[in-house]
Amino acid sequence: MRLYKKKYTTQNPVTVSPMGKIKGYPVRPGMFDKNGATVMPVGINFTIHTHHGTRCELLLYHRGEDKPFVVLPFPESYRVGDVYSMIVFGLEIQGLEYAYRVDGKYQPSHGYLYNKNNVLLDPYARAVAGQRIWGDRKQGPYRARVVEDDYDWENSTKKSKEISDLIIYELHVRGFTKHESSGVDCPGTFAGLKQKIPYLKELGINAVELMPIFEFDEVRSMREYKGQVLYDYWGYNPVSFFAPNTSYTHAEEYNQEGKELKDLIKEFHENGIEVILDVVFNHTAEGNEKGPIFSFKGFDNRIYYMLTPDGYYYNFSGCGNTLNCNHPVVQQMILECLRHWTINYHIDGFRFDLASILGRNEDGSPMNNPPLLRSLAYDPILSNVKLIAEAWDAGGMYQVGRFPASKRWAEWNGRYRDSVRGFLKGDNWDSAVAVQSILGSVDLYGEFESKAKGDYAGYDSCINFLTCHDGFTMHDLYSYNEKHNEANGWNNTDGANDNRSWNCGAEGETDNWEVLQLRERMIRNAFTVLMCSRGTPMFLAGDEFGNTQFGNNNSYCQDNLISWLDWSMLEKNKNQFEFFKFMIDYRHKHPTIRKKLPDAVCGLNSTNVFNAEGVRGELAGDERTVGVSFAGYDEEKGGDDVVYIAINTYWKDTMIKLPEVKGRGKWYLTVNTFGDGNQRYYYPEGQEIAIDYEFIMKPRSVAVFTRRDC
Repeated sequence: MRLYKKKYTTQNPVTVSPMGKIKGYPVRPGMFDKNGATVMPVGINFTIHTHHGTRCELLLYHRGEDKPFVVLPFPESYRVGDVYSMIVFGLEIQGLEYAYRVDGKYQPSHGYLYNKNNVLLDPYARAVAGQRIWGDRKQGPYRARVVEDDYDWENSTKKSKEISDLIIYELHVRGFTKHESSGVDCPGTFAGLKQKIPYLKELGINAVELMPIFEFDEVRSMREYKGQVLYDYWGYNPVSFFAPNTSYTHAEEYNQEGKELKDLIKEFHENGIEVILDVVFNHTAEGNEKGPIFSFKGFDNRIYYMLTPDGYYYNFSGCGNTLNCNHPVVQQMILECLRHWTINYHIDGFRFDLASILGRNEDGSPMNNPPLLRSLAYDPILSNVKLIAEAWDAGGMYQVGRFPASKRWAEWNGRYRDSVRGFLKGDNWDSAVAVQSILGSVDLYGEFESKAKGDYAGYDSCINFLTCHDGFTMHDLYSYNEKHNEANGWNNTDGANDNRSWNCGAEGETDNWEVLQLRERMIRNAFTVLMCSRGTPMFLAGDEFGNTQFGNNNSYCQDNLISWLDWSMLEKNKNQFEFFKFMIDYRHKHPTIRKKLPDAVCGLNSTNVFNAEGVRGELAGDERTVGVSFAGYDEEKGGDDVVYIAINTYWKDTMIKLPEVKGRGKWYLTVNTFGDGNQRYYYPEGQEIAIDYEFIMKPRSVAVFTRRDC
């Protein structure tokens, strides 16, 4: 549907009664409580705010032209408090771009950076112009477009799942399908990802976590190293929080930006897959005092950023500046942004990058009860949205297990990653902490509390992961002892050094059969433990078929084969894919792993720890072989749901004893990562092998047993 589009000139007066004209354009005071640019039946409403700015101008451009066709200064009568708002009648949104200029004091040592010549991007812009072609350097300043949101969601509705029931799959929109082996029609785009939904559904995941899709400028820090162009590939350097990244779209979307993304989200939902966005509210691409001024700095530098007393930027993000998240103006922007994505894009959850910054005061100090975190936790529109924190920042604040407002927020469990990685590779001194992590990190998050009380605690606060975008892939975790980031151009000084990885006897690629067999088994071990841990599991896209980054554990700048998924590996490692698929399905079928159920009839507690002799109780702390059980009464099935996972990190055979329990049931071997000699590593229901309480664990292997009635 086309809105009111008639173009007015001084020779063609409006038929309504505007309150005035500026440079021949009919205008009137606008909607001061509606931030950004909004399409109206009679024109466009432009609203912007600045606290210390003394004068504001609206710049209107024809698409692609360098100079504005008109500059409309806001009259003082069009200002209420700090807010300027103006309706410009008769504008065509097609072909229109806009920006602002703000005048005021220029005193950098006091944090004032106003300059009447700086062209500024609307912080509330729904679309950024000139960004659509990946790798094209933007000419001139950023400008915004006006978006007409008439998307038809038809009967698509969000069906929110409990976070403990999710299996989260982290992916990069471009890298997921950019490689020619992906076989999609539109590689590297939202449309390309949409074509892979049947694959994801077959795998069994029910949530995708998309690495940043807010508008970012991949060429802002572009450089060349040894003939290879390096970009800001990951996207953790936002330009605009409200606008989708137009370089991820295949088709032109002028004035309807977001349609391809909405098509993707709708298709995900129709296939039972939730969508979580990785959001970056800790810094922006404006950088430090040496960085550009293209938006926030020019509107209110002292408000949007944490500044030292002499006007420099606190850098708790490691990226040059730190967003002043707990200033009321910034709080409002973040809340409005998340509401925008929830309402207009049907997003199911948000993962907050370096979320500890969201709990810092305006001087950078940690806050006991940060107002931003509380407002997000209790906002009625966000009440059913998952909130996930990366509970640390680059300033040294590490809050895993004690992130503020944890009864509403889940956390990336960095301790799970570190302790389980260490234990599986043979660091037996990590066994006690690893077992606590497998049990749901109750020592960090406490016992599960009833959702009926509105509490979000216990296992629902814990996101377990062994791999993510930041670090080794699962393949590389067992192929490299050391990081190999030479291609990044920093002499291999970037990226984490504490990886707790193991190359299994040869660094990097090898044709040694024994090494390859051990690597494959270690991957099966890791994924089995992840799927049999209480808490919400997450893994990195491509792990299921052995994708490699060739030892690079910080591929943030690599828009090439290092970061792209090579789908030819799916056929090569089909057995690994089938194993991952089986374990995901096994987790779906056994709620006792995911959550606390009513007490089991067999007498086992909800969670139990055993040594190799089958004795229940506390571990000494240096075991090489441990057992963990999950038990509860599954009311839907009308019987006990009991799972036992045994982990042997020793390099020799080890006899284990399974726990004796009440009733006539039997233990059945469901998974044996060592295999039976015929490349059989799992046994579907009906093909499982009955076990009489004793079982020989092969070296460096994991076994899963299921208790069934006779």
